[in-house]
Amino acid sequence: MIEVSEIYKYYNEEPAVKGISFSITENGVYGFLGPNGAGKSTTMNIITGCLAASSGSVKIDGHDIFEEPEKAKAGIGYLPEQPPLYMDMTPYEYLKFVAEARGVKKAELKDKISYAMDVTGITPIKDRLIKNLSKGYKQRVGIAQTMLGNPGIIILDEPTVGLDPKQITEIRELVRNLGKNHIVLFSSHILSEVQTISDHIIIIARGQLIADSRVHDLDSILKKEPIIKLRLKGEGKLCMEMLNAAADPENIRIISEEDGISNIEISTETPEKTAEQLFFACADKRIPIIEMTLVKPTLEEAFLELTERRDTYTDDSSAQENAIKLAGTNGGKAG
Repeated sequence: MIEVSEIYKYYNEEPAVKGISFSITENGVYGFLGPNGAGKSTTMNIITGCLAASSGSVKIDGHDIFEEPEKAKAGIGYLPEQPPLYMDMTPYEYLKFVAEARGVKKAELKDKISYAMDVTGITPIKDRLIKNLSKGYKQRVGIAQTMLGNPGIIILDEPTVGLDPKQITEIRELVRNLGKNHIVLFSSHILSEVQTISDHIIIIARGQLIADSRVHDLDSILKKEPIIKLRLKGEGKLCMEMLNAAADPENIRIISEEDGISNIEISTETPEKTAEQLFFACADKRIPIIEMTLVKPTLEEAFLELTERRDTYTDDSSAQENAIKLAGTNGGKAG
């Protein structure tokens, strides 16, 4: 469990992090987003105890990261953007070194290392020098070391940066699987990546929390309804008369009409129910549906709108209050 409460960080009296608060209580993958300079890495370094906060508190499984650092850090596995690897060691030697440093019992050492290597897929290359490995395998070794000591929380800073498409796909799948048994908090600049593998998103801008919500609640974050796009074989007027009986006329828009084909958009809070009504309405009037597509708000839309909306905030309290509202039924609490 991670509890972040009102953390501030100042550099030369300039705030880099301003009153960020959130908590994570359930296993899963949590995407941590923000524009460059938003304070992501600073916040992650504070959470892991690598950097002291100017004020506020961070608790890991109930242990304050600043007052009980050893107990708190025992519950965290951390991979910074630049993996802290020893290039002249083999993966096995490196993991053995890290495990011993983390206090893994000698009787459990071999099993813990084997498990971490198996999960991350590096067993076949465990005896090769790290300096001779591809960047993708080096990243896997870095992730493997986060698992040693069986921490409940794994924190990854830009785990796919600099990888090729195949390596990115493999690391994404690895992160997704880790989320089944751990709290995985990871940062990324690739918004589609976050939306693909995350259960939950946390967005900050200019050092403030601006969104804390499950990924499937993006439409409520943006306050935008999903849109059903219809391509019908029929004249626009006839189609509109038929659709008015299946959906609110105010939510129906004819986008284009050409050669007897009508392109129509319908916004709705209940897309599945509306789609069913549209299907039967078209069947009843014998109007062929050429195409029906459901379009939901994307993470890119949410990110751009929320970070731009941040420019309208005038103080820390307004940003935090807004983030809590955006969290919907979660009440500002991740998980």
